[in-house]
Amino acid sequence: QVLLVESGGGLVQAGDSLRLSCIASGLTFTGYAMGWFRQAPGKEREFVAAISGNPYHKNYADSVKARFTISRNNAKNTMYLQMNSLKPEDPAVYYCAAARFPYTSPGEYDYWGQGTQVTVSS
Repeated sequence: QVLLVESGGGLVQAGDSLRLSCIASGLTFTGYAMGWFRQAPGKEREFVAAISGNPYHKNYADSVKARFTISRNNAKNTMYLQMNSLKPEDPAVYYCAAARFPYTSPGEYDYWGQGTQVTVSS
């Protein structure tokens, strides 16, 4: 059984930083690209960032480029999202997901975590 568990969300002020983590089990971690998505109330789930299994290929949404950094530690079956300079438009439930390639479409992902809430106060 594949299990993805996110952690690290919380309430911060605009301009602050957070680091999200996603621990994976039940799959061959290096064989999967991993992605971060977010969903705010009343909005569709949107792509944030993705990283290949090796992990040399990374994709970012334009809205987070230069502020967010995706990384992974294959020895720990863990993926991270370092979020700096958080903005009032960043609050959402952040989900990690696994797929064969670092896709940007949520429909291409095979496995999903339960999400972690990020709230930014202005």
